[in-house]
Amino acid sequence: MNAAVWQGAGRRIHLQEVGTRDGLQAEAAFVDTARKIELIDLLSAAGVTKIEVTAFVSPKAIPALRDADQVLRAIRRVPGVVYSALVPNVRGAERAIDAQADELNLVMSASESHNLANLRMARAQSFAALCAVAATVRASPVALNVSLSCAFGCPMQGDVPAQDVLDWCARYVNELGARGVTLCDTTGMAYPTQVVALVRAFRARWPDTELTLHFHNTRGMGLANVLAAIDAGADRFDASLGGLGGCPYAPGASGNVCTEEIVHALALMGYDTGVDLERLLAACAKLPALIGHDVPGQILKAGRRLDLHPHPHDFEQIAARAAARAGT
Repeated sequence: MNAAVWQGAGRRIHLQEVGTRDGLQAEAAFVDTARKIELIDLLSAAGVTKIEVTAFVSPKAIPALRDADQVLRAIRRVPGVVYSALVPNVRGAERAIDAQADELNLVMSASESHNLANLRMARAQSFAALCAVAATVRASPVALNVSLSCAFGCPMQGDVPAQDVLDWCARYVNELGARGVTLCDTTGMAYPTQVVALVRAFRARWPDTELTLHFHNTRGMGLANVLAAIDAGADRFDASLGGLGGCPYAPGASGNVCTEEIVHALALMGYDTGVDLERLLAACAKLPALIGHDVPGQILKAGRRLDLHPHPHDFEQIAARAAARAGT
């Protein structure tokens, strides 16, 4: 890895919050609509670049996001923040556009096995559905992003050839007219040298297309993969407040890379995320009460690097005895 990755020198890195969709959809407890709106407003005020607010899917499939319309309509819009929504089909796209989404996020998998298991369709069928959504979006001012799951490996198939990933990206850019593509490490199978190679290959082919990396921390390599991607030229990353999220094909594993941990680490290395860490942590502190359990993120528990602890209550006596011993 290039040593320059450790010195950000003010380089801008865009953090895109997915916890309000990717995280909350996996929770057993339904988070009240008003409290979802409050959480998103706190994230907007903290300075994240983009927020994936919700998903316009069947409430039977994902009951946790059954209030998608109400949430997206009621949030406080901060200029410069992109408010995105995941949509699976034309009907979802129409609902999201009507609720004033700035961007629609479409999803399919680079792996045939994962696409069948997760979306109940072959990849060709999924792409046809994406084409129908893209046709709907062309008549609106809404931007289009496509997220490619299992871009770094499939939990059933194993390795996914990089050329397969790039071939699908070409179709998203050339046939769908996508403004952005997200390469997703759906079950945390990515590793740094693999990340560098794929990011460089994408950047060489589509330098003007927004590239986002979506990493999971399933095997503890999330931050390492973020740094590797930055070193290869990436500047956009999905992250989840508190590290919420996960995948049914990685049971018991931690979720997405944690927003506050990434912000904290990058700030120490001199990168500019535009995110107010104190405000972000205040938003994160609300999560355990909202979802009914602790969160994976460590910064909220351990504090920032220079959040110092008080001396022991008998510190002065200890110091005095040490000084006395030193003088004898």
